[in-house]
Amino acid sequence: MKSTLFKVTSLNSISVLLKIGIGLITSKIIAVFVGPNGMALVGNLRNFLSSIETVATLGFQNGTVKYVAENKEDNEALKKIISTVFITLVFTALAISLILFFGADYWNTRLFGSSFQYKAIFKVLALALPWYIVNVLLVSIINGLGQFKRVIYIAIFGNLIGLLLSVVLISQFRTFGALLSVVLTPSLLFFVSFYYINKEYAFLKNITYRSFDSGVIRLMSSYTLMTLVSGFAGPLVYLAIRNNVIETIGIKEAGYWEAISRISSYYLMFIGTLLSVYFLPKLVEAQDNTETKKVFWSYYKTIMPLFGLGLLLVYGLKDFLITLLFTADFKPVSELFFWQLAGDFFKGASLILGMQFFAKKLTRDFIITEITSLLILYIASIYCINAFGIKGVVIGHTITYFVYLCVLGVYFRNKH
Repeated sequence: MKSTLFKVTSLNSISVLLKIGIGLITSKIIAVFVGPNGMALVGNLRNFLSSIETVATLGFQNGTVKYVAENKEDNEALKKIISTVFITLVFTALAISLILFFGADYWNTRLFGSSFQYKAIFKVLALALPWYIVNVLLVSIINGLGQFKRVIYIAIFGNLIGLLLSVVLISQFRTFGALLSVVLTPSLLFFVSFYYINKEYAFLKNITYRSFDSGVIRLMSSYTLMTLVSGFAGPLVYLAIRNNVIETIGIKEAGYWEAISRISSYYLMFIGTLLSVYFLPKLVEAQDNTETKKVFWSYYKTIMPLFGLGLLLVYGLKDFLITLLFTADFKPVSELFFWQLAGDFFKGASLILGMQFFAKKLTRDFIITEITSLLILYIASIYCINAFGIKGVVIGHTITYFVYLCVLGVYFRNKH
């Protein structure tokens, strides 16, 4: 296990470092060409896209990983799972695409306000969405088959495609280009994922209507509920908080928060990718509490110390990072680092515990803890914004994940 973890961690580290490097370039381009205001709009679109992805995939990703992993030696069962999920998601994505395309004016107003006219973005998103959703499914299948390296290779190619697209579109079309790159990049990954899955599994040959099984949908329903709560409600809460910042403090301050969030997303990729491609399948395969605890402690002993050292390094280099990533307009972001990093450490420590909800289908308990954490995040952020200004958002973030970690720690200690 340690040898495999080391290999996956090393390859994942290369992928994350590449993505961070690409993120540095992309963030600098956005800062130079669109400034804090444009960055706030990009943040809104990213949250919206996360919610759309969750609804369009019906939260099937983790369920697909679980059931593909459990049935990868049973070709007939695997065929039923993949055919059912594929057919269901394609029809769902097409339905959502129609809503986005014909409701472009409405979504523009809801997301960007009447002052900005970017309805074409939603029409492009409508055309790109089915490709994006099938890509998510393909990556989940590859992950479930245990092909960790290929999942990471897909991420690497995705980062490179995203960089090229962002450079061209942002330099040519400024804010519109930045928004367009957010929408297009995920869908282009379909071609990379399709190439890799065909090396392992004859995907198209095994998709048949005869293999559609409604029982698979029932199996996935628990994952749908869990993912809709976190993947749909979560981004909406962040969107509501950002809109509150825009209304009460200003759009420039919302851009500062988006800037620190982008920096946070770079290093959280390291943990997020490892959890999904390595630790989730291991938790799924764990037969008893002893094996589950071994997976937990493997994470805490090998990953969290490195993560903590990385956060200290980021804090020490915060002013340099702001200069490197953004422009002089973003200097106030420096004040947000301490609380953001503190909250991210608690978040990193809690994520492995949260994965157990998905691995063991603890649906009710997950929904209760997730809704509670989102309520704490919203209430704490709004209260702290009124008391501390924009710094209140990251203070609310720290409070939320400290409480969340404590709750999960007590829960799993009693459970196991």
